[in-house]
Amino acid sequence: MKKNKFLKCTAEMIVNAIASALLIIIIMVPFKSSYASVLERQTTEGIVIGVENKDNQTISWKGIPYARPPVANLRWKSPQKPIKRTQALKADTFCQICPQYAKLDTAPDTPQVISGREDCLYLNIWAPKKAKNLPVFFWIHGGGNSIQFPLFSNQDCSILANHGNMVIVGINFRIGPMGFLHHSALKTGDKESDSGNFTILDQIEALKWVQANIKNFGGDPDNVTLAGVSSGGQDALCLVGSPLAKGLFHRVISQSGSIRPSTPEDGEAHANEILSRMMVNDGSTSDKTKAARILANMSLKEIEAYMRSKKAADFLEAYPEGAVRGMIQFPTAFEDGHVLPKDFYGALSSGTYNKVPMILGSNKEETRVFARNFNSFSNSIKDGSLFKEPEKMQLFDKVIKYQSDLWKVMAVDEPARVMTSMENQPPIYTYQFLWGAGGTNGTVLTKPLNILLGACHIAEIDFVFGTDKASLGSYLFNEKNRAGRVALSNAMMTYWSQFAKTGNPNPRNSDLPAWLAWSNNDGPKTLLLDAGLQTAKIAMSETELTWNKLKNDVKAEPLQPKIQPFLDKWNDFLFRNHEKQQQKWLW
Repeated sequence: MKKNKFLKCTAEMIVNAIASALLIIIIMVPFKSSYASVLERQTTEGIVIGVENKDNQTISWKGIPYARPPVANLRWKSPQKPIKRTQALKADTFCQICPQYAKLDTAPDTPQVISGREDCLYLNIWAPKKAKNLPVFFWIHGGGNSIQFPLFSNQDCSILANHGNMVIVGINFRIGPMGFLHHSALKTGDKESDSGNFTILDQIEALKWVQANIKNFGGDPDNVTLAGVSSGGQDALCLVGSPLAKGLFHRVISQSGSIRPSTPEDGEAHANEILSRMMVNDGSTSDKTKAARILANMSLKEIEAYMRSKKAADFLEAYPEGAVRGMIQFPTAFEDGHVLPKDFYGALSSGTYNKVPMILGSNKEETRVFARNFNSFSNSIKDGSLFKEPEKMQLFDKVIKYQSDLWKVMAVDEPARVMTSMENQPPIYTYQFLWGAGGTNGTVLTKPLNILLGACHIAEIDFVFGTDKASLGSYLFNEKNRAGRVALSNAMMTYWSQFAKTGNPNPRNSDLPAWLAWSNNDGPKTLLLDAGLQTAKIAMSETELTWNKLKNDVKAEPLQPKIQPFLDKWNDFLFRNHEKQQQKWLW
């Protein structure tokens, strides 16, 4: 009897324990599934699992493939759809950078080394936690289409996503000679691959992926804003001109994005020059002249086999300047007649492009970050004479002024005027970023940064994203200028995100100054974005810069003879020595 009682009691305890365990499982399973559903998203290739950013109630998904790795027989081919996955992808890590020169040490004097891998066609997404049908901000990084700048690993896009209540997509794409390479040996009859415009094709493929998938991340595929800085701004404008990108985006923001197309003939000549350098580097011959003769006697199949046998690093080593400054010089944006128009400037001037609302802008002192590397100035910086001799400082400032004015004419005022005159072109808004400008007369930066950087190229990136160290903020920002720059950054984030929402940067019921669209008549032209130590200084300007005005200003400049060589060199850089393009666009 006692034994039966004991057995009965034991059985009841076991049953109760099992019931309790089942109850705990029943309670926990929905919680676990609910939490997982917050981070999981379905894509056309399979499930991806993101990471919650608790600081601002956003979620990020990093390293999502939008195309197959462009390796082996897919190198220098148009991007292909990614392979479907059977298992969920933990999307919590940025992919490796595409092959490029990069610094492994933050010390300023350390050399650049070749880093990255060709398997790099991935994108990253940041979205508010409860995102639903929000505007999509499609970010194209800068870096001369030869490096990634800023690095995604340094750029927190969640701040802008939260502030602007929008979904941000940042993409990796082929750059350098893997991204733009035009040579007869690579032609297969496929118009896309034969164009040599692999950077642009990757961006188009990423836009197609966004169209197919972004709804599941809370984004609206019918409201996509292309935004890019420097070469990313150029690429955004290339997509404006590309018939293959029609309908894939609905607004454009180009930050300091000059339009610099090349001809396929430029690409062929440059590729042969690089191949000749590579033959010398690998010991195939002793000098470039002999290499050129060898190349001329090779068949196209032999040239292709040689090119495909080489690593991406072998191509990059043919650009020795990359080891010093990271970026390399090579032709981009080939006017092939399929991916990009045969005559890019002509397409804009005739209205045969993708017409969408636009923001075009530049920085007041774009070239201050470059001018310090010109030999005559770099020497006077090293010996300190630039800071002590007023004549040298005056020349330095004047060169920066006129070079930066030329950049503004080319990247902002001229395209705004041309496209605004086109039938059915929605409003175009322009800006000039002035924070930090003024050189020795500036008030928000300390010496010598006010002279060496100022309101230079890419200085606005941290303001757009609300970050401190993604771009030049790690050098320019300090506690003294915090209040004013934060106010300016908040204003810029509001303008940018409102434009992404509606195509008009002006938020309702706001104290921000009205940003008026560009007018080809007398009236509003450009929003000036500036701040003092404590407050933002934002106002409209009616001033327009034209090529003729700039030429006349230079002619009347007392220092013109000393300035002109710098302007000629910069003019050739901007237009790749194409006098025909200069005349067509600016004269």
